[in-house]
Amino acid sequence: MTEAQADMPILDAVGISKSFGAVAALKDASLRVGRGEIVALMGANGAGKSTLVKILTGVLRRDGGEIRINGQARSVRNPRRARAAGLVPVYQEPSLIPDLDVRANLRLGDTPVEPFMARVKELGIEGLRLDDMIGALPLATLRILDLARALASEPDVLMLDEMTAALPADLVERVLKVVRAEAKAGRSVIYISHRFNEIAQICDRATVLRDGHTVGDLRIEPGVEDRIVELMLGQSLGEGLRVEPRAVARDGTPRVRVRGLRAGTKLGDVSFDLHRGEVLGVVALEGQGQDELFDVLAGFRKPDAGGFDLDGTPARFGHPADAIAAGLTYVPGDRSEGLLMARSVRENIALPLLARPRNWGAIRMKDEATRVKAAIEKLQIDTRAQGEVRKLSGGNQQKVTIGRWVATGVDTLLLFDPTRGIDVRTKRQIYGLVRELSDQGAAVLFYTSELDEVLQACDRAVVIFNGRVVDEIDTQTADHQLLLRAAYGLTEKDRLEAAS
Repeated sequence: MTEAQADMPILDAVGISKSFGAVAALKDASLRVGRGEIVALMGANGAGKSTLVKILTGVLRRDGGEIRINGQARSVRNPRRARAAGLVPVYQEPSLIPDLDVRANLRLGDTPVEPFMARVKELGIEGLRLDDMIGALPLATLRILDLARALASEPDVLMLDEMTAALPADLVERVLKVVRAEAKAGRSVIYISHRFNEIAQICDRATVLRDGHTVGDLRIEPGVEDRIVELMLGQSLGEGLRVEPRAVARDGTPRVRVRGLRAGTKLGDVSFDLHRGEVLGVVALEGQGQDELFDVLAGFRKPDAGGFDLDGTPARFGHPADAIAAGLTYVPGDRSEGLLMARSVRENIALPLLARPRNWGAIRMKDEATRVKAAIEKLQIDTRAQGEVRKLSGGNQQKVTIGRWVATGVDTLLLFDPTRGIDVRTKRQIYGLVRELSDQGAAVLFYTSELDEVLQACDRAVVIFNGRVVDEIDTQTADHQLLLRAAYGLTEKDRLEAAS
């Protein structure tokens, strides 16, 4: 390689534009990536990040602009051509077929088995078998499998779209380590994330999009976060992120009392109380039983032992409809599970209103329209593409899943990683809404894979390790390190005993 070739960017996208009907997703977006460089692609939800990645990888056709690879203009017409050019993505949602096993999915993508399995092991997934059905694997595992499949092809430019958003802290560290190693080996990475601590750890530069335009390109250095947020949103990073401390009355009968709950092989013996007016966080690494806990409370599965009370009365659900009827509403981290993607914003938000037996018969259009409009305004949902929810950004889709319960009325809210892959501004809106709902008397159980979010949104937290509650933490006096230690089973009591 000549010196001129070494200095030439491996990827240079200039003036990219793309519209979907009347909605302009990209207007003048540019992105340059050097060899062995890790570039963060940042922006609020709807800024055009995912659209740009899909254009670079041949999923979408650009309306205008130019893509140069190794200095030569290229027409990336489909994903196969993009891969042949060395551009390999890991998209925001898993791209594996759930009704096929691992081996069949690898065969469809012409992925070599041995390099794939080596990458899976390197990324911390043990015990995976080629005949495992994709649909039976947890979301975090699917994200790792997508990454392992991409790495097995030895890409020149690896594009990671919110790769760590569904991962617990231990797997996040594995991913960051592998990304650093790829860059050190001379490969390039485009890294999309809303987690500033990850950007600071591994990225060399940040390219910022706003409303489809590239508005900045900055070196990653101490203090750059404030400037990035200003470019993204026009406001400072710290403003409004952490909720103000408050005293939550926990006397009297709890809204939800969980006692000795067991389910499957992972949820071993969980007990805690959730009171009205409280936001209770759940801290857990991947596979500690949090999935089973929420599945039981939301009516998706029955417990094997133990149970829970609602306002002092034993509850047992045979179907999610039973949970909803009892006032427990569930918001999943995977937005596709909670939405009718081909339907409108109005239809999605109004769905629970129509599901109530007392509302059967003639639809009260005026009342429905009033409730839907109020929910849209409260959550500031972008409805420009409201013909189909699938056309909304990820953040707006998640606000729709929450908005339907705002329109219906919330008693107890079960939030399972609700801000996964959502930008800072939208997170603030959701934190504010959760606080407002709890101030009005709602009880909120809030699991998040992002530990900082527990500090920002919750009044207190229970820590689940090996299927059991091992600690309870006051989030107003805790920090990230304390939560991380607790998530690994190292409680404050253990730390003090070890120090003595």
